[in-house]
This record gives sequence, C-alpha cells and structure tokens, in this order.
Amino acid sequence: MQRLRILRAVAEHGSFNRAATALHLTPSAVSQHVAALERSLGAQVVARSTRGVTLTQAGQIMVGAAESVAAELEHAKQQVDQLSTGRLQLTVATFTSGGRLLLPGALTRLMAAHPRTVLHLREGEPENTLPLVRQGAVDVALAYHFDGPLPVGPTPGSSLEWTPLLEDPLHVVLPEGHRLAGSDVLDLAELAAEPWVLGCLKAEAYLRRYAERAGFAPEVRGTTTDYFFARSLVAAGMGISLVPSIALAPEIPGLRTVPVKPPGPVRHIGVAAISRSDRPHVTTLIQALREQALQQHSQRRSPD
Repeated sequence: MQRLRILRAVAEHGSFNRAATALHLTPSAVSQHVAALERSLGAQVVARSTRGVTLTQAGQIMVGAAESVAAELEHAKQQVDQLSTGRLQLTVATFTSGGRLLLPGALTRLMAAHPRTVLHLREGEPENTLPLVRQGAVDVALAYHFDGPLPVGPTPGSSLEWTPLLEDPLHVVLPEGHRLAGSDVLDLAELAAEPWVLGCLKAEAYLRRYAERAGFAPEVRGTTTDYFFARSLVAAGMGISLVPSIALAPEIPGLRTVPVKPPGPVRHIGVAAISRSDRPHVTTLIQALREQALQQHSQRRSPD
C-alpha cells in the first residue's frame, strides 16, 4: 500500500522530486519504491523523461486500484461513524458559480429526504476536487470542463462516474456604450482589436483557442479568479470579457451581454461521484442537482 501511495503522488505531481517533497521523502527513496513496485509487477508503471514522469497503462491501472482502495477505506470509516452516531456524513465539493446556482435548492431537497445527514462543503476547481472524489475524501463534486475531457477524469480501475447536468455557454460582456453593444450576436473575429479582462484562470487559454480559430491573438490585460470582479473591470472601462451564462448575475449597471455566434465556447457542468449502491443520500443529491439543472434550462428557454 505504501508503494501505491507513492505512485499516486508521483502521478499527481509529475516528478519524483515534487512527489518526494509532498511525501517528506527523498527523491531517491521515491524512485526506489517505484522501481520495487515495477519489479514486483513485472511491468513498467512510469515513463521517465527529462520533462518528468508520466504513468504507463499499467501505472494507470495501479493508481486506479489505489484510489479505489482509499475510497473503500473512507467509505468504511463513514459506515462505522454512522453506526455510532446514527448520522450520515456527506462532503460536497463545488466551484463557486455552479454551487451558487445549483446547490442551495438541491441541498434543500436532500435534507428533506435525509434529515440526519451532516453536510460538509469544500470549494475548489475541478482539477483539485475530482481527485478527492476518486480518493474518497469527497463524496460528490460539482465540476465543469471546457472543450475536451474532464481535467482529472476516470482512470482504468476507477469507479468515478460523471453525470452531465448543464451546458453553460459563454457570452461577451461589453460596456453599454461600446460600438457593438447593440448586437444580437457577435463573432469573436469582430473583437480582434479589443482588450480583455477575464474571470477565470483557465478562461485565457480557452479564449486564445477560439480566437486562433477566428484568426487573431487576443490582448489579455488581466485575469482574475472571480467573474463578478471581471465584469466590474469591464464596467470601469478596462476591456471586455467572456463570461459563462450562470455567472452573469447579479447584474452590474452599465454593461451589455451578447451571445457568441455558434458554435461558440461552452462550459460543460456536471457532477462526479463514486458509483455505489449503498449511498442513498448521494443518489438523492445527484438527482436533486439534475432537477435543479433542468429547472434552469427550462427558465432559459421560457420567453420573457
């Protein structure tokens, strides 16, 4: 188990040195443990290069198994706690804008169905919270991804399941006096000369991918970790922004929001959990999140 724990750290940090620092070991000790694991398996579990290490297919299988064991141990601890206290423990992770939109209503339904549930909440980005689900430290994670797969998705041997909830298109946010503020829809190419301020650290790379397809390189003057702050900077005249639809509330005076011409950038929101048949409170919460997402989708489609 110790060797598997070390392999998980190597996979997470991408190098023996960083894994050793996290584990309070020497890089030599980490390398020796990985080598011993490879000898016992008769297979290579990491591919070494000058840029670090990556898991081989065999390594992915072993890390998935290690995470499943960790999740099982955590689940067993919760069951023991339930025996002694009669209460269900539930830890939920979420990103800010999705949690604000979907969680309050879903948690109300959960507590109505399972009133003895003790809730714990953790806020974080998907690349940080999804590994916690796989390890059993978090029961449910409300998360998102842009184009492509989840940032830390299921691996061989992992029982992580992803349930899609909502598609969250991104909109251009402009000062109301902007020359394009009256547009019904915008092509990103029309914004090639504009400065940008963004509300998510990952949004810059996402914007640059779409801008490249439109034939320009965006001038990004600032990136924050809060969409409301980014919109406030737009209102102050610092630039324009690209904001997911669920992060457009509350309104800020002096701004206009315009959809991007299809196919535009979209954020995909969903919920991750370990698949089990003996966790009814988790099943209830996921169903409640689906109902909340469906309600939001219906409100979007309803005429004013």
